[in-house]
Amino acid sequence: MPSSLEIAQDATLRPILDVAADVGLLPEEVEPYGRYKAKVDLSVIERLADRPDAKLINVTAITPTPAGEGKTTTSVSLTQGLGVLGRKPVLCLREASLGPVFGVKGGAAGGGYAQVVPMEDLNLHFTGDLHAITAANNLLAAMIDAHLHHGNAVGLDPLAVSWRRCMDMNDRNLRNVVTGLGGRAHGAPRETGFDITAASEIMGLVAVARDLADLRERLGCITVGQTYEGEPVTADQIKAAGAMAVVLKDAVKPNLVQTLEGQPAFVHCGPFANIAHGNNSLVADRVGLKLGEYVVTESGFASDMGMEKFFDITCRIGDLRPSAVVLVATVRALKHHGGDLDGSAAEIEAGAANLARHIGIVNGYGLQAVVGVNKFPTDTPEELELVRRLATEAGAYASEINTAFEDGGAGATALAEAVVAAAEEPNTFDFAYTLDAPIEEKIRLIATRVYGADGVELLPPAKKKAAEWEGSELARLPVCMAKTHLSLSHDPALRNAPTGFTVTVRDLRPYTGAGWIVALCGEMMTMPGLGKTPAAFAIDIDESGETVGLF
Repeated sequence: MPSSLEIAQDATLRPILDVAADVGLLPEEVEPYGRYKAKVDLSVIERLADRPDAKLINVTAITPTPAGEGKTTTSVSLTQGLGVLGRKPVLCLREASLGPVFGVKGGAAGGGYAQVVPMEDLNLHFTGDLHAITAANNLLAAMIDAHLHHGNAVGLDPLAVSWRRCMDMNDRNLRNVVTGLGGRAHGAPRETGFDITAASEIMGLVAVARDLADLRERLGCITVGQTYEGEPVTADQIKAAGAMAVVLKDAVKPNLVQTLEGQPAFVHCGPFANIAHGNNSLVADRVGLKLGEYVVTESGFASDMGMEKFFDITCRIGDLRPSAVVLVATVRALKHHGGDLDGSAAEIEAGAANLARHIGIVNGYGLQAVVGVNKFPTDTPEELELVRRLATEAGAYASEINTAFEDGGAGATALAEAVVAAAEEPNTFDFAYTLDAPIEEKIRLIATRVYGADGVELLPPAKKKAAEWEGSELARLPVCMAKTHLSLSHDPALRNAPTGFTVTVRDLRPYTGAGWIVALCGEMMTMPGLGKTPAAFAIDIDESGETVGLF
């Protein structure tokens, strides 16, 4: 079988204007970026406001192994499978960050014969959205430092500046830095740091903005630090929000591309689900809901991560109501959680406790879970059937084997049929917590109802902030948990379905522009680092100018 990159490079793509026309977009609503990519104007939402929404299908997974389990491949293949069935699907995915592309994870366009194309563009710069987000973030940082240098009219305490710079790359050496060295003419020295662009507040803010006006308002509400008296200072007070909005005015528009089988795919925004809210843009979902019959939207990592944030943050902000959930599971992931990647049926059955926990999380939100068993070449038919049986015994609505990596949409038709049926079932969708609950109570409810923890412990910095914010507008914001994706707990070493643990929250960050509070759990970092053998080692240009090694 050819590599995923070779399949993508050999594919015959439809002109993007044809894809746009087939999905119901008008020519004036489409801004082509070459032949196979386009920006979509948000006016389409207003034009189709009276059209009923499509069925909204969220794709998530059980707790992944470090290598990942093919959740994007499943999202693409479900879209292609729905197309084979004659349905009108629209796919919504996040954009790739260069950090993971050159780090451990690799690309973010799916794999095999279940991909979004043009694959190289998607993984390398695309339409420039992440660069615009980086530029807007760092414009604000530069304007804060200039404000301090030129008189500090608002009385911003230099030691209380909370705004950090960002870049779209894994670089551990930038986690903590000192700026302003070199004498008075170059600024005042202070400690700060960098986050990866995907973890920045600007990324989250763009991902939940409803339109350009809402984007501008949210930018102005960003808290950059405090005055000497302890009062918050905003980006509007620094007079930076207007310029930032101009930098982002095109980045807020969703990007239209296509699957290998020609279905429309909106790929927009790229927050990670372990250190950010982990979902594509709200506007992409809203456009898709008006254009298609089914919207397949993927959340990062597992149901305790991206799915929880999609429900409790994105759906709450955007007034969205999901119809069903696809939960991706694999033989090797269950073996991993059972204690031995090379194990047999015993390890699969032991690791199924993790699968059961995630089915319970989905059901806890009042939704049906369809388990998609993503097939790998090393899986035996007996192992695949065992995972299917264990899934249904644990309460899944249905469980189907997905062979789309090798077979394209035809390999996902059984999964697609099960999803269509599940989406027709009545549901009782509700959030894990109410906004009027105290901050610590929101965190406790996520930890106990979703993770299965016994409780939470807020360390002194987090507890102090939670107490200070009670009674303010911050107290009514949702919570975005930043924790490891490798465990249901905050400890990556606790595999499978741990019990008897307490989630430790070391700090809270107010994202007043995006509209939530980030709770930093355990040792989570907002700037990753490259490993000893990053994916970048294998990526190169061959003698004919073609990219090689990208996956």
